[in-house]
Order: sequence, then structure tokens, then C-alpha cells
Amino acid sequence: MIKHTKAVVALSLAPIVAIATAGDTTVVDFSNGDGGWSGPTGIGGFTEIDHKDGNPLPSMRTVFNDFGVTFRNSTNPAWVRSYAGLGPVTFSMDIKVNDISFFGTPAPRPWLIELRDFDSAQNGFPWASVWFEFGIISADQNADWTTFSVTIDNPDSETLPDGWRGFGAEDPVTFEPILPPGVTFADILAGVDQVVYTTLEPGFFFGFTDHDIAIDNISVTTQSLGCNPADIAEPLGVLDLDDVHAFINAFINSNPAADIAEPFGVLDLADVQAFISNFMAGCP
Repeated sequence: MIKHTKAVVALSLAPIVAIATAGDTTVVDFSNGDGGWSGPTGIGGFTEIDHKDGNPLPSMRTVFNDFGVTFRNSTNPAWVRSYAGLGPVTFSMDIKVNDISFFGTPAPRPWLIELRDFDSAQNGFPWASVWFEFGIISADQNADWTTFSVTIDNPDSETLPDGWRGFGAEDPVTFEPILPPGVTFADILAGVDQVVYTTLEPGFFFGFTDHDIAIDNISVTTQSLGCNPADIAEPLGVLDLDDVHAFINAFINSNPAADIAEPFGVLDLADVQAFISNFMAGCP
């Protein structure tokens, strides 16, 4: 949910704030560190950069006994950001399952991506999120490297796209996890604080399980719809009064399309200044 703040200051031209360029892809292949990605650590096992396996070498490997395993990123701005106003966004990663077993018996588990927004949390829930299940993973099916990916065609969608579900509240009839009241898919995408890949499906509980899983080539690809963040109205590639009207309308109605400057999740003068700067810069 976008929050408005009020201030009375003189407007000035802020530096150009670029959200993304067409086909902007970031990949973490662990050849230059973890890129902000981490796995479980502690008495249940370990997570490390594995220089003996990868697609290609190296990879991140977790050997852990717990209810499930989660790989998370809370710091890399390629993932932790606002996706508002962008075109299609694609998340992709490679996984290899050496073992998932429950007391020695093979135990397939769900594999999913979850986009978490801590600012939208309500009623004691730790976060609100949207999540997508790629499918079931196991040592039998995923002994070799397998690529999973999902594309969000419209990050500004108010409704959940096909295959996506919510977390942060509970359906009073079915008790299934749902988004909190008043929080939309677009709200979550406008303020993603953490991206995770996990075997822990919201609403399900698993017993202590042995996991030996490696991941590699974690990537995110974003596409800008216009020539810069101010180009938000048709025709794209042209900055004119239609873009000004569209920005004002989005700002007044708390639409994430107007949230083009940090701090994301807040509509304030920084967004207005960023729009002016980008508009003055024009299209290439």
C-alpha cells in the first residue's frame, strides 16, 4: 500500500532516477560472491559456496535438517525494490536436489518463490507476500540441474495473476493464506523487501526433513515500458502532457506507477522531483 507524506518546500530538479532499461537482467552465479543471497545456517547444518558443483561452477549448497529450507535476499537492489510501472518481470533460477528425505524416506517438497513486503503486514503476521509454486522437487526428478522461472506480465495488476497466491491473512472459511484486507498484488510488487526461494509453502506444515540442495544462476529480468520512468502514458517513446496527466492521476490515487523514487512505498515530493527531472530529460 502506497503511503502519502506531506511537505512544503520549493521544487527543484532532482537527478534523473532510472527504474530499468529494456531487458535489464541481473544474474548471481556465485562466481563473485553470494550477491546478497543466503541460506539456512545453525545447528541444523550449513550453507556454503560450493566450488565442486555448479551450472557451471560454483553454486550455493545447503545441507540442512529442518522443516524446510529457504534461500533469501534482503539487500540486493536488483531484487529488493519497487517493480511498479515496469513491463514484464521474470524471475529465474537453477536447482539441483541431492537429497530430500524424511527419516531416510524420499520426501518430495514444493518449490516456490515468495515476494515479501514487511510494511504491508497486519494483525501479527510477519509480512504480507505473494507467492508462486513452480512444482514439486525431489532427488529423483531434479538430480540434474533444473531451471525454474516465472514471468509477471503486469506488476501493477490489482488482482493476483494466474498461479499466484497471497499471504498475510487467513480465509475465515477455508483457513487458507490470503493477502491482508486492502492489500493488492500491485501493493506488494511496489515495495518488495525480500525475495525468497523456499520449500515452505504458506499454510502447510512439514516435519523435520533432511535437505541437500544446490542453487545457481539466480536472475531477475525487468523491462521498462517507456523511454524513462516519466514515460507512463501512450504513446510510449514520447513525453508529452498525457504523461503529466497520467502521473498526477497516479499520484493522487496512490497508484504505484507514480512511485518512481526512493523511499519506495511512499509517494512524496521525491517522486514529483524525479518525474520532473525525467520529463525534462526527454526521450533519447
